[in-house]
Amino acid sequence: MRVPMTIADFLDRAEAGFATGSGVVDELDQPAPPVPPSTYGRFAERVRAWQAGFDALGVAEGERIAVVSHNSARLLELLFAVPMSGRICVPVNFRLRPEEVDYIVRQSGASVLLVDPELDAALARVGARHRFVLGEETERSLMRFGVEPRPWSEPDEDATATINYTSGTTARPKGVQLTHRNIWVDAVTFGLHTRAWERDVYMHVLPMFHCNGWGMPFVMAGLGVPQIVLRKVDGAEILRRVERHGVTLMCGAPAVWNAVLDAAADWEGEIPGRDRVRIVCAGAPPPSRTIQRVNEELGWEFLQIYGLTETAPLLTFNRSLPGDDALPADRRAHRLSRAGLPTLGTRLRVSDTGEVLARSNTVMEGYWEKPEATADALDGGWFHTGDGGFLDPDDGHLTISDRKKDVIITGGENVSSIEVEDVIFSHPAVAEVAVIGVPHEKWGETVKALVVLAEGAEAEEAEIIAHCKERAAGYKAPTSVEFRESIPRTATGKIQKFKLRRPYWEGADRGVN
Repeated sequence: MRVPMTIADFLDRAEAGFATGSGVVDELDQPAPPVPPSTYGRFAERVRAWQAGFDALGVAEGERIAVVSHNSARLLELLFAVPMSGRICVPVNFRLRPEEVDYIVRQSGASVLLVDPELDAALARVGARHRFVLGEETERSLMRFGVEPRPWSEPDEDATATINYTSGTTARPKGVQLTHRNIWVDAVTFGLHTRAWERDVYMHVLPMFHCNGWGMPFVMAGLGVPQIVLRKVDGAEILRRVERHGVTLMCGAPAVWNAVLDAAADWEGEIPGRDRVRIVCAGAPPPSRTIQRVNEELGWEFLQIYGLTETAPLLTFNRSLPGDDALPADRRAHRLSRAGLPTLGTRLRVSDTGEVLARSNTVMEGYWEKPEATADALDGGWFHTGDGGFLDPDDGHLTISDRKKDVIITGGENVSSIEVEDVIFSHPAVAEVAVIGVPHEKWGETVKALVVLAEGAEAEEAEIIAHCKERAAGYKAPTSVEFRESIPRTATGKIQKFKLRRPYWEGADRGVN
């Protein structure tokens, strides 16, 4: 027997088994009135109301519906409602400039655009055949409560469920087509490896637009887990909600957990969630010091994953194993900084050029209307991640050494910027660091560190360089250090190094020497 695996499976189970249990607690502080705290039964009713509304608009199966929103219960509902009706959801990064949002709406061919009220004015010139502002307007003019929606005519696990646009580290973002099968396998595998269960409480710290919240909205619903919505990241507010709602599981980038660590320093009383909370980290390789501080100062379990939008995103998973308990704390943290072991059903290998290649049921169908880019990415039946890395011959764990294009080649030696960043971050005065290659007449390019100091801390350039030389090969140490107020990141926590390098390479024929 073969039954199509679709997103509907997760909500069907939530409604069947947890209809009267706590479902979604919306963000309170937002421009639009929040959706009242709901059970999964009420959540399912609202999902059907969205679907009936799209039916009334005449939106056909296969049409795209774009949503630009901060985390909210309404966005969570649409992640279910749109794909479950055979349509395609396009969650858009709310931090993008209006012209970038306009490009995504046009490139995806979205016939419906739903906009967060906070973004309405900025996106006034971005439109589609139907445009709505999320909130009371959509409940009055679009949603159809009490109307049974038209069922998906032929549920198909290989149909595109969402188009998620890459974070734009290249000139134009590409639309990643994730199928119902991709999302289903990713969600269930994520639940397996995080040991999710019915007594968890999940908080949406990660932006839901990013790879559909890494698939967690779906597996949490399938297990009947209450989902707490956090609109904007704030370290102290995360701690407050962990305490208020009994949160046990969260996902986010390293910058999020650094914000929590900063807030914990001023927290009165015991840190909430100690020995109970599990956090999943990805988006950028975390410094070992951050991992150690999470374990020691918060008492939270640190879980590390690696993946990409194109892989839905899960490819690897890393957590402390029983044998690690005897290791010193810094050594345990270093082992956790690795990307991890391939997840169930994932195959990895490293090419002759050092690029990580993957095969998995979570790998995308392709890039929306970009056949050549799709063929390149899936060349040879493997997904080409663009990341350099290596697999540990002893335990099979993957370590990401760098983005291929971010490797610094100085005097013929390859330098991993991630490795140098980790060393510099171990300096107590350093809050953030980005390492890039800049032109050098003799060496072709050389290592430069862009450093943000911790509040109230002081350090000199020579001190940072000496710190690095004490802990790594001399050629890996930066030859210059520039102190900055901040380092720009994407919404997913990634540093766009091509932007950081650009001023130093202006006038050059190419971006490396």
